[in-house]
Amino acid sequence: MNGADTAFVLISAALVMVMTPGLAFFYGGMVRVKSTLNMLMMSFVSLGVVSILWVLYGYSLAFGTDHGGVIGSLEHVGLRGIAADTLTGGDEGIPVFAFALFQLMFAVLTPALMSGALADRVKFSGWALFVGLWVTLVYFPVAHWVWAEGGWLYELEVIDFAGGTAVHINAGIGALAAVLVVGKRIGFTKDPMRPHSLPLVMLGTALLWFGWFGFNAGSALAADGTAATMALNTQVATGAAMLGWLAYERVRHGAFTTLGAASGAVAGLVAITPAGANVSPLGAILIGLVAGAACSAAVSLKFRLGYDDSLDVVGVHLVGGLIGTLLVGVLATDGVGGLTQLGKQAAGAFSVLGFSFAVSWLLATLVQATVGFRATEDDETTGVDHAYHAETAYDFSAVGATAVGRSAVPATPSGGSAPGGPAAATQAAPTTNKKVEA
Repeated sequence: MNGADTAFVLISAALVMVMTPGLAFFYGGMVRVKSTLNMLMMSFVSLGVVSILWVLYGYSLAFGTDHGGVIGSLEHVGLRGIAADTLTGGDEGIPVFAFALFQLMFAVLTPALMSGALADRVKFSGWALFVGLWVTLVYFPVAHWVWAEGGWLYELEVIDFAGGTAVHINAGIGALAAVLVVGKRIGFTKDPMRPHSLPLVMLGTALLWFGWFGFNAGSALAADGTAATMALNTQVATGAAMLGWLAYERVRHGAFTTLGAASGAVAGLVAITPAGANVSPLGAILIGLVAGAACSAAVSLKFRLGYDDSLDVVGVHLVGGLIGTLLVGVLATDGVGGLTQLGKQAAGAFSVLGFSFAVSWLLATLVQATVGFRATEDDETTGVDHAYHAETAYDFSAVGATAVGRSAVPATPSGGSAPGGPAAATQAAPTTNKKVEA
């Protein structure tokens, strides 16, 4: 066993785990007060559901012996056949359990990313069931395609170092499919749906940025030059994307918003994920700039096309994942990049997109037809925090208030509701004081 590499992978797994609560804070600050706890719980429940399924059969389906390039075997159900001293990577490798733990954190985070698209309006029990079905029938097979020896995209030599296809394109298009089944929030495009806590959003962004070093550099599975390259490129691409988003926002809307900075950073993190180990730092900066501006522009598509992606998972994760996955085909160093590689990248990206959309739509439809996916109108109006968790995020009675006044403020100048343009869910800003929908 290589002790240094093992320690590196275990620490990276812990960093990736922090990303899920970080995402919960990121999304939680973007919703209205009445949905805050539900938004946090939609991420946290993934830690429970997916962890159990991963041990039962998920690891085996994703990384077991290949069957036809599409799925792993069931040889490791319950992680049987793997001992504590079983190594991966040869005589100087790391324990399989360390690799399994690291990959588990990816499986946990991916469905949690989807939750932002469905904010404010789904049953918690329906969401938990959807998460279990989705990782089983979508995430585990796609992870096998991309990262397991014998997987058809792995054998095609599609470059996806840390999850542009398996994580971000997969989650982004799956979220879109679920949104089309569930439908729009009450008051979409009519009522102001501003983020209730931008400091919470910034805290979540900081945790995501921090944890993403484990997500990206840890995918090298060794403390080596590849990990160092990936870490450096992660930082510079994220900074460039934040600046790209802010520049677009300033030109288009006339202001540099806090939410825009946070959203731009996440767009850069997404875009560099598949590409960072195969491009130069200058290439990483270019990817970041393109992703920041393009994702900022993309978040407004929901208003033009009429789908209610509450927190712009499609605009950030689907679009950012596509940008990173495709641009690495052009910008990859060491003679890898070119039209041939670009064709492979496109094949990988759009095959995952098509598969995930179709299966996700079917699963969301199944959940809606059985236990129910969409919250009732009364529960959505009252607030899903109270309806499904019997709690509220903030106890205003402690300061003697029965309602919280909110002064009218100008609509946030941005392209869509958070995380993308943040709260252009604000476009119908009121002109008088109005009670918070608590």
